[in-house]
Amino acid sequence: MNEENNELLAALDAATDIKVGDVVKGEILVFDDQRQAIVGIEGTGVEGVIPAREYSSKPDADMTAELKVGDVLDLVVIRKIGSDKEGGSYLLSKKRLEARLAWDKIEKDHKPGDVLEVPVIQAVRGGLVVDAGVRGFIPASMIENRFVSDLNQYKGQTVRAQIVEIDPADNRLILSRRAVIDAERSEAIEKVFGTLNEGDVVEGKVARMTDFGAFVDLGGVDGLVHVSEISYDRVSKPADVLKAGETVKVKVLGLDKEKQRISLSIKQTQPGPWEKIATEAPEGTVLEGTVKRLTDFGAFVQVAAGVEGLVHISQISHKHVESPAEVLKSGETVKVKVLSVDPAAQRLSLSIKALEERPASEKKEDKQTDNKQASSSEIKNYTADEEEGFTIGDILGDDFSK
Repeated sequence: MNEENNELLAALDAATDIKVGDVVKGEILVFDDQRQAIVGIEGTGVEGVIPAREYSSKPDADMTAELKVGDVLDLVVIRKIGSDKEGGSYLLSKKRLEARLAWDKIEKDHKPGDVLEVPVIQAVRGGLVVDAGVRGFIPASMIENRFVSDLNQYKGQTVRAQIVEIDPADNRLILSRRAVIDAERSEAIEKVFGTLNEGDVVEGKVARMTDFGAFVDLGGVDGLVHVSEISYDRVSKPADVLKAGETVKVKVLGLDKEKQRISLSIKQTQPGPWEKIATEAPEGTVLEGTVKRLTDFGAFVQVAAGVEGLVHISQISHKHVESPAEVLKSGETVKVKVLSVDPAAQRLSLSIKALEERPASEKKEDKQTDNKQASSSEIKNYTADEEEGFTIGDILGDDFSK
């Protein structure tokens, strides 16, 4: 009996040695109605409790499904529940012990400036929450080297981020993704500017678009394709003809390493419209085009992407036209005939009236003109053959004497 009392007193004395923060071993005795685990603290003769929220940092972890009675766990003491020794118990945590060990590992293995690959588990108002074995945080200003309006796009991604601050006492781990991007960009700039030359044609991916152009990734460095250099056709918005992630060929127009700017062109990698207009639309060709602009002296008609020709006011109609706007309107589709083409000067002369039947009065005038020209020609020919002995009267007959 005395021996049993001594064992009980020894167990009670051991319980007094349990302090908040101690690491203990606990054997699972039972799961209660609140899905908590009741454990016996090894070597103490007293019990402790593990609430479900203190089991794992994973929100979907189920302690009752993953553990069974008799399992022994390493746990950390959070606080004491109750005041008397015999009835007292302790609040224990497996999750906090794992976090403590993770903090110890991070502090031991890493220092500010090191780069970690971490999954983004949550996007909050001020930045991104990441899992580095412990809860880490990337402030919004340290995510990109530009403003980001929607942080939710990073949720579920694994990102590379540089450690800015480690403070295990305050559970504080601050990281910067921007620092990694800036470092990678500096390296890429040296590589790109060291290999690219003006006039080079290379491939890149459309990174993002604005109203004034598209930024193309050339391997960690973005170059700008101004909206005017996207196509020979008129482009109102880059998004109308391009999409993010699309692979495109671009020509390097300019390089400015000091300002880290690269000017690019997509349209200059494609055959120029004037290069093939002479073969595809020689003089006499009938084309369909769109009236683009009206002026006092005529109408400019687009017959191909980047190719506009002029229909002079005198070539709009057989009737007298005071102003092109009287008979044509911008956006109208018309058929035109090519009168002349000069690819070098990028000039194309067109006619609408050449495809219309001439009025009878104009035909009569033309016939009279042709007759007059024929008579003059005959007289000229006669003059040239004067030695043959023919007279003007012989040629014109009675009409001449009258």
